[in-house]
Parts: sequence; structure tokens; C-alpha cells
Amino acid sequence: MSEQAQAWAQIRASLRESAGVRLFDQWLKPIELVEADPDEDDIVRLALPSAFLANWVRSHYADRLQFEFRRVLPHVRDVKLETRPPSRMPVTMPVMMAAEPVADAGLEASPVIRESVPAMAPAAAAPVAVAEPGERPLLDPRLTFDRFVVDQSNRVSFNAARLLAEPGIPRFSPLFIHSTTGQGKTHLMHAIGHAFRAAVPHAVVICMSAERFMFDFVAAMRARDTFSFKTRLRSADLLLIDDLQFIAGKDATQEEFFHTINEIVGAGKRLVIAADRPPQALDGVEPRIISRLGAGLVADIKAPDLALRRAILERKAAELPGTVMPPEVLDMIAARVHTSVREVEGALNRVAAYAQLTGEAIDLDFARQTLGDVFRGAERRVTIEEIQKLVSQHFELKPLDLVSARRSRAVARPRQIAMYLSKRLTTRSLPEIGRKFGGRDHSTVIHAVRKIEELRDTDRDIDGAVRVLMRELEA
Repeated sequence: MSEQAQAWAQIRASLRESAGVRLFDQWLKPIELVEADPDEDDIVRLALPSAFLANWVRSHYADRLQFEFRRVLPHVRDVKLETRPPSRMPVTMPVMMAAEPVADAGLEASPVIRESVPAMAPAAAAPVAVAEPGERPLLDPRLTFDRFVVDQSNRVSFNAARLLAEPGIPRFSPLFIHSTTGQGKTHLMHAIGHAFRAAVPHAVVICMSAERFMFDFVAAMRARDTFSFKTRLRSADLLLIDDLQFIAGKDATQEEFFHTINEIVGAGKRLVIAADRPPQALDGVEPRIISRLGAGLVADIKAPDLALRRAILERKAAELPGTVMPPEVLDMIAARVHTSVREVEGALNRVAAYAQLTGEAIDLDFARQTLGDVFRGAERRVTIEEIQKLVSQHFELKPLDLVSARRSRAVARPRQIAMYLSKRLTTRSLPEIGRKFGGRDHSTVIHAVRKIEELRDTDRDIDGAVRVLMRELEA
């Protein structure tokens, strides 16, 4: 093995440890050491399979790579990053790459070195799961079908997800799952990925958010490397896209998304889409995309009832190591935290964590003291969806009118009132509120809040309507 190859093996190990497995696999793993020219042993050449990846590594890691090589090989004068197609790139360390340890549980290294779908940024928390043949996708190992608690509120979505994960010709595609936040959409998507990979080990699985799809596509256009982006996504046997509502109003992204889903579905492959509303309510999304999504199976997940919340808590409590959670505590949490599955689980985890940190035994008094602010928030919390429904009823509109592009005063004023109430009665941020109203900008929400505040001082009808709506929402 050459001097540079030995140094590169050491540097790769250091980068994996410092950057973390996920970032390393997404951005740095595709880097290959090009065989050194004997006349230029003071120059290190590294190659990547696309200009997109090369530009990102050059922007974020060029100085670090140069520093690392000079630390190991002081005579190195320069480190150059090149772009070479994978078939032409001389692989100098195939055995070492295949044998590298992977820290994440459930992931395996692969001798097949291909470009992964890049992440939005090194610190991005949203996962991008990509699996080439012989690899496992970077899916959350906790989110499987056997850990999903089922009842009437989510049974249709659960059964549809199980069917789509079965091998053979899919019975339907796409599958569109919708619900408000925190009800289990992402859990089902990851579970589909796990089950399908278990049934078809050599399948290519890609899981990403719609926001990540948009970011990667725009970055690929800027790098003039859209071919790699298109080829990668359209090669998927199972494509999972979360939070579709975030591409509303993004014309170029929607154009590419439409062609991608056409290719996936037209090839008889599996497509799963999740969003916070049904396809017909995705204002700002092209009608042809909505039509394509509606042609498959649309399934919703409703808010969990008391029985489901209690069952989820019992399941999760059994998984907490060294924690004794009395049944009456589970009953209290289930009864008083009811907004979403995520918040129910969060309340349970908080009680368990406080007990471990303080060394106190868990009982009703301890749980009440620990969750006092959570209970108060849950009691007075109102959702934006409830506000939209009540405002539309009060002004005799359809709920879709409030998220539409219509600007007539008969629609615009109630929309402003709904935004005002959302700001007053929920903990949502301005951008979040704007997204709930058809993907509008936060500045639109600010204008709406200020306008209604002004009108409440000068217009008795507006003030009266706001007072009535607030009383009903807070009741």
C-alpha cells in the first residue's frame, strides 16, 4: 500500500469519528484516493462521482483535508478534489472500505461505493435514507410495524402500509398518508422501509422530506448536475417523501417532483407520500400532482382517543429500562395530554427522566409536579385546524377557502382573523402559522395580526366576532 493510501486510511477513520456516521456516509464516504503520480508525490488527488458532491466537499472540507494530510505527510503541498464517474475512478482500497466499522446500530458497510443523497447541511436532523443493493437504508431502527400501536384511528393507514411493504407487484401506488403533526405518519413511513428491505434485501430504498427534495434539486441545478439527482431518485424501488406540503408554490421543484413520481409509479415501483392534509387541501400544489397522488390510496390518521393514548403509554413504559410507572400515572397522562401521540410519549419520557435525575419514586404527586406546565398547556391548547374550522363555520365559508389563494374581502378578512387567533391561542411560530394557511409567508401573518388588532379598536363587528370565536375556542 502506498504512503498516500496509508495516510488516507487513517484520515478516513478520523473523519468518520469527528463528522459522525450519517454525515460521513452522505458526504465523505464517496471520496476516492486517486493513485499518485510518482513525479508529484507532494500532491494528493481525491475524486468524487459528481460535481455536486465535489463542490460541497470543496466548500466544507477542503481546508480540513489539507490539514489532515499535512499532519500525516508533512511534505504534501496540495490536496486537489476532482470529479470522475464512478466507473473510471480507480479504487485503491476496496477491502478496507468494505471492512470499515459502522457505529450506528443496524447499519452495514458496503463494498459498493456509490453517491448517497446528500443532506441539507451537516447539522440537519431530518434523516435522508438511501439504500443501494446490499446496504440497509438509514431509517430509524425504532420505527417498525411491531412498535406501532393500532386502533380504529389509524388502522386503515397501518394496514395499507403493511400491504405496500409486501414483496411482489404492489396492489396500489402511491400511498398517501395524512394527519396533523405527531400522529405517526413518519413512523409508518420508516416501518414500510424496514419491512420492504427485509422482504427484498437488494431493493433500493430512499426516504427524504419534501423540503430535502427541494434543497437537493436546487443544489443540483446550481451545480449543473441534475442528471445524477434524477437518476438516483428514479432508480428507487421504494421512494418515501415526507411533509409534501413544503413544496407548495415551488414551481421548479414541483415540475421535477411530478416527473419523478410519474417515473416511479409508471415503472410499477412503490411511492409513499405523507403530508399534514389530504391531497385536495394542498393549496399551492399543482393539480396534476394532486391528481396523480389521488389516483392511489389516500389514508388518514386521526387524533388518538383515550384508549389508544393509554395503550401507547403502556407499551412505551414497558420499554423504559429500570423505571416503574404506576398504572394510575399512565391513566392520568392519557387523560390529560391528548394533542398528539408525540406529546403523549414526551410526557411519559419526561416523568421517567426526572425520576432518574432526582432519585425519587414515581407516583401521582410526582407526575403532577413534573408535568404541571404540560398539563396546563394541554388544557388550554387550541390547534390551528380547530381555529380554521370554527372561523369558516362562523363566516359560512369552506375550510379550504382559508388556505386558498382567494383574495376577496369575504375570504381575506376571515383568513386574517383565523391567523390572528392562531397567533393568540397557539404556540406555533409565525412561519408555522403561515404554512398552515396555504404556505403563506410569515410577513403575511404579521400583517394579519396587526390588521385585526387595529380593526378591533375601530370595528365593533370584527371585535364582536373575535370575542365570540375566542370564547368558543377557549371553552
